[in-house]
Amino acid sequence: MKIKQAKRLDSVSTYYFARKLAEIAEINAKDTTQIINLGIGSPDLLPPQEVIETLKDAASSIDANKYQSYKGLPILRDAFANWYERFFNVDIDTNREVLPLMGSKEGIMHISMSLLNPGDEVLVPDPGYPTYRMTAALAGATSRFYNLTAENHWLPDLDYLSSQDLSKVKLMWINYPHMPTGAKANLSFYESLIKFAQENDFLICHDNPYVFILNDDPISILQVDGAKDQCIELVSLSKCYNMAGWRIGALIGHENAINTVLKFKSNMASGMYRPLQEAAAKALSMDESWMKSLDKIYLKRRKIAQSIMTELGAEFEEDNAGLFVWAKVKNNNRTVEEFCDEILYQAKVFITPGHIFGKNGEGYIRISLCSSEEIMNNALDRIRASK
Repeated sequence: MKIKQAKRLDSVSTYYFARKLAEIAEINAKDTTQIINLGIGSPDLLPPQEVIETLKDAASSIDANKYQSYKGLPILRDAFANWYERFFNVDIDTNREVLPLMGSKEGIMHISMSLLNPGDEVLVPDPGYPTYRMTAALAGATSRFYNLTAENHWLPDLDYLSSQDLSKVKLMWINYPHMPTGAKANLSFYESLIKFAQENDFLICHDNPYVFILNDDPISILQVDGAKDQCIELVSLSKCYNMAGWRIGALIGHENAINTVLKFKSNMASGMYRPLQEAAAKALSMDESWMKSLDKIYLKRRKIAQSIMTELGAEFEEDNAGLFVWAKVKNNNRTVEEFCDEILYQAKVFITPGHIFGKNGEGYIRISLCSSEEIMNNALDRIRASK
């Protein structure tokens, strides 16, 4: 084809998992021993049964297939507002401070395209979710990576950042419970962070999809007084309600930020399928017993994942939150990608190399908890047998 790609794509690459899953598919097509995928955090469990039934019933409605509002149904916005009130004691204006999204990844893109210009800078965590830096590049902005390290509990060093010239910074991405490390933040840290952003006049974007997964103290940054003037928060039903493929999330924050993002979003997509919105509202009404039932399953899986890490000679924190176990490989004279490829080709188990999340991920590996105990035990047996 003679048509060349847009120059904006020169600064981004194909998502690592898209490339690796294509390779795994090729291997599986040629080998009867199928690869066990412990790499991706795609929940394998069903959403609440009540949510599935709500979707089925709503799909039969005469209004189900019509175009929907760009701002989402009132029932869904109300559900997000009530969810914030019940779990975080945060008052959200249903009509002004909630924007439903087709997944929080869409929100990351919309925020970047709505707020960033060429020449702007974005503070991006290293290690961190690769989409933060990719969307900044697509918007023409520059990513400034801030270091997260085990020594600082995977929190940014605000004193060091304060000593830097941040005059061009417009956004700062944060994500706690953190992906990929599982580190947690507390309200005291959020208070310091908001003060830091106020002093340097930029917006904090908190990506918060793992808030209830193996987390004894779920919090929102919006619990801090005055946070809405300096922060926006992304939440998602993908992980906490096993609805990853449903693509449902929301942006929560100040009316001005919501309206700015809505201006871009309304030119990019139509409203979400109505039955999905009604089902999402049902999910958000679930009480804490749903989260506790999930945690019982993930706790058992985490123990197996930790056994796998021990077998691989890797060190990990015992009680981090989220859907992953993050561990540092000891006494390894190869790159972490070579280490993971060796496991892939010899044991037929796919584990994520930490370097894909940034330079501070080199030397680390990550295992997802999104496989059954049987599958994870099978992976452990394969790894032991391959030695």
